[in-house]
This record gives sequence, structure tokens and C-alpha cells, in this order.
Amino acid sequence: MAGDVRGPMQIRHLRYFVTLARLGHFRRAAESCGVSQPTLSAGIASLETALGVELVRRDRRYVGLTPEGETALPWAQRMLADCDGLLRAAGQPGLGLTGRLRLGVIPAAMPAVGALAPVLALDHPELQLVILSMTSREIERALHAHDIDGGVTYLESEPLTGVITWTFYEERYRFATPSGGPFAGRASVSWAEAAAAPLCLLTRDMQNRRILDAQMRRIGMEVQPRASANSYTALLSMVRMGEMSSILPHTHAATAERDPAILILPFDDPSPPQAVGLVVLDRHPMSAMTRAVLACARSAEFRRRVEPLRAEA
Repeated sequence: MAGDVRGPMQIRHLRYFVTLARLGHFRRAAESCGVSQPTLSAGIASLETALGVELVRRDRRYVGLTPEGETALPWAQRMLADCDGLLRAAGQPGLGLTGRLRLGVIPAAMPAVGALAPVLALDHPELQLVILSMTSREIERALHAHDIDGGVTYLESEPLTGVITWTFYEERYRFATPSGGPFAGRASVSWAEAAAAPLCLLTRDMQNRRILDAQMRRIGMEVQPRASANSYTALLSMVRMGEMSSILPHTHAATAERDPAILILPFDDPSPPQAVGLVVLDRHPMSAMTRAVLACARSAEFRRRVEPLRAEA
């Protein structure tokens, strides 16, 4: 990078650059920023002039970032996050937050997020909570890119770095099988029996699947599902049709228990529980949005609302 700034550097130009890097398309980036494509291109060119380096590789369209652009990107992301935090802190201190609080959540933890919205609304009634379904790896990337304000994910399996964590509950597993199938009348099932059954499971890019694969290896089994999906809704649909069984977190199994076509069984040899909870970046000063979601997770009211998930385990 150049040792000195060669011209005025404006926050909106940083925003153009970060948005283009995230979306990888000039037109979509311009639309996201609410400007025309020529305005976005000119703003990024002004930023390059100010820094004295080329940030974006172009060939009549977006090709990617230059090595200098890759180096500059995390600094630009942090500067934008700091600027947003400054504006919030200087705006209306003591009043509730406004805007969007973005939370990345693994699919296994989706049943827990319903407890967050009403607790956040108690202190910040004008705040909009935006829930984004993400894998644990996507949450880690989005946190460090400041694309989300927090995440809900596994805390001990493949732990994230540079974060503050707060446990919501411990995840345990249940066997979901057709109610009229070979397991009808059973009170529990072994992991070996589950592994031998025709299964539909999450895809291997999902951390829950990697945890299940590790459990199978512990008992000397290698599971080969007949079908896979990145959605619990899809898995339960396949179980409901009477052909396959699945292994679910207890949070999703509790909902499936209401379906007469699905039998939910506990394991008679339970696997180690997996802690699930909030992750936010460990940095100071902490953004107003991060402080808000962390305070919500630590509140007695949130603990009261999420208690059923602890009890079901």
C-alpha cells in the first residue's frame, strides 16, 4: 500500500468498494448503495486515486480485487463498522436503536431465535431484527467482514476465533422415523440401529452433519445416507413420506413430535451434547448493535423464554 493518502478519502467511496467486493457485480453493488453504476465506478476510482493503488481488476465488468484490494478490504470493512458505530453513539445517546440488526443463524438453531425478537423489542422497539440462515463457516466469514452483527452457532465444535460467546442451550439428538415403520412401538434406539437405517441427513457443508459423522466414527460406523439436504424442512418431508429416517437436533424434533406421521425416539446411548449460542466479535469499542444483541442474550427475560429448549434436552 502507498505510504501516504494522495487525495480526499470519503466514507461513501469505502462503502462502494466494500459493497462491490461483497456482491461481485457493479450493477448490483450500485443498486445496493442507491446510486447509479457510473457514480459507483467513479467513487471507487476516486478511492484508488486517494490511496495511490488499484483496488479492483476490471475487464468491462468486475473481475475481482487486486492484491492491494484484498489487503485493503478488511481495513475498509472495519472503518465502515467504526463509522457506523460513531454515528449511532453520537446520534441519540440513551434512546433505543433504530435500523437493522443482522444475525446469522445456523439452521439447527432457528427454533431459538423466536425468543430474541420480543426481548430486543423491549429496549429497542424501532429496531428491525433480520435473521439470515447461514452455515457456521459463513457466520465466521460474515462476522469478520462486518456483514452481520452477531451469529448463533455451535460454540465448542469447530470454535470461532476472536469472538465473545454466550451459551443458549445444549443440543442433543433425536431419531425421526415414520410412525408406521419398523421402529413403531419402540421407546428408544441405538446409534448403531440409526446408522443402519435408510437415512436422509444434512449435507456435509453443514456443521451438524460433521458432528453426526464424528459421532458415527466414534462407534465404528460410516453412515451413507440415501438423500441429503441443507434444510430440516426437506428432511422431515422425506421422513413423513414413509421411506427414510433422519437424525435431528432436539429443537427441531420437538416440532416434529406433533406430526402423527413421524415417530421421535431418544437415543439409548446419547452422544455428547453440543453447546449452541451467540457469537459476537471481541473488539472494543463494541458497536451499538453488538452491545444490544449481547445484552439481550444475557438478560433474564431471554433466558426465561429459551428455557423450554434447555428442558427439552
